[in-house]
Amino acid sequence: MKKFKISFVITLAVVAVVALSSFDLGNSATEGYGIGDVATDFSLKDVDGSMVSLSDYPDAKGFIVIFTCNTCPYAVASEQRIVDLDQEFKDKGYPVIAINPNNPEVQPDDTYELMQAKAKSAGFTFPYLYDESQTVYAKYGATKTPHVYLLHKERGNPVVKYIGAIDDNVRNADAVTDRFLANAVNELLAGKEVSVKETKAIGCSVKQ
Repeated sequence: MKKFKISFVITLAVVAVVALSSFDLGNSATEGYGIGDVATDFSLKDVDGSMVSLSDYPDAKGFIVIFTCNTCPYAVASEQRIVDLDQEFKDKGYPVIAINPNNPEVQPDDTYELMQAKAKSAGFTFPYLYDESQTVYAKYGATKTPHVYLLHKERGNPVVKYIGAIDDNVRNADAVTDRFLANAVNELLAGKEVSVKETKAIGCSVKQ
C-alpha cells in the first residue's frame, strides 16, 4: 500500500510538471519572432522626445534592430560596434534602430533620462528608443542585451532574416573573427540568402 501511495504521488508530480510546462505563464519574451516572420511596426520614444516607427523609413531596404541598454557590460562593450554598423549600413539601406527593453524599477540605471545621457556620451548616430511598456521586446522575443534582429523588406513588409549576436566575441571587439550580422546584411545587399540565420545572443538578461 505504501509503495502504491508513493508511486501515485510521483505520478501526480510528473503530471503537474508537464501541465505547468505547457501552460502559458505570460512570459512572451520566451517566444517571439522566428526567421521568415513579418515584424509588426511599433512606435517608441527616442531620446530626443520624438516617436519613431519603422514606417518612418520608407526608403529603407531593411533594419538592424538591436535590443540593448545603458548598463549591461556586454551592451557597453558593443556600443562602438553598433555605431560602426550604423555608419557602415545606414546609407546602404539598413539603418540601426536600438531599443532599451529594461524596466528601470529593476535596473535603476536604465531610466529614460540616463538613456539620453548614454546616447550623447557614446555618440549614438541612430535612434535609441525606450520600450517603456516592455511590449516590443516581448513581441520580438528578445532575451538578452544585446540581441539582434535583422529585418529585410519583402513586398513592403519587414521580414526577419537573422537573429542573434552581432559577432563572435561580444566581450572584445579586437578579437572578433566572424561578423555574423554584417555578413548577413552584405549577403542581402548582394541579393543572396542569409547563410547563417541564427546565432546565440550573449549578454545580460532583459530586466522585467
